[in-house]
Amino acid sequence: MDKTFAKLDDAALAALGGGVIGYVREIEGADAVKLLGERIEVPPDAKLYCLYNADGSPISISGSREAAFSSAMEHELVAASVH
Repeated sequence: MDKTFAKLDDAALAALGGGVIGYVREIEGADAVKLLGERIEVPPDAKLYCLYNADGSPISISGSREAAFSSAMEHELVAASVH
C-alpha cells in the first residue's frame, strides 16, 4: 500500500482548524505575562491553562483545565489537550 503524505506549510496547517478547532495547553505565569503584557500580575511559576485557536493565537487564559475547556465551548470550539 502506497502511503503518500501531503506537505502543508504553517498557514495551511493552521487553516485546518477553520475556526472550529482549538487546543488547551498548560502554561506558567511567566508565559501569561509574555502573552498579555505587564498589565497582569501573576506569579511567574503559577500553573495556568491557555486556550489557543488552531492558528496558535491565544483566546483565553484560565486557572484550571476545566475552565479552559469551558471557555472553548463558549467560543464554539472543539478543544484538544496539548502537552
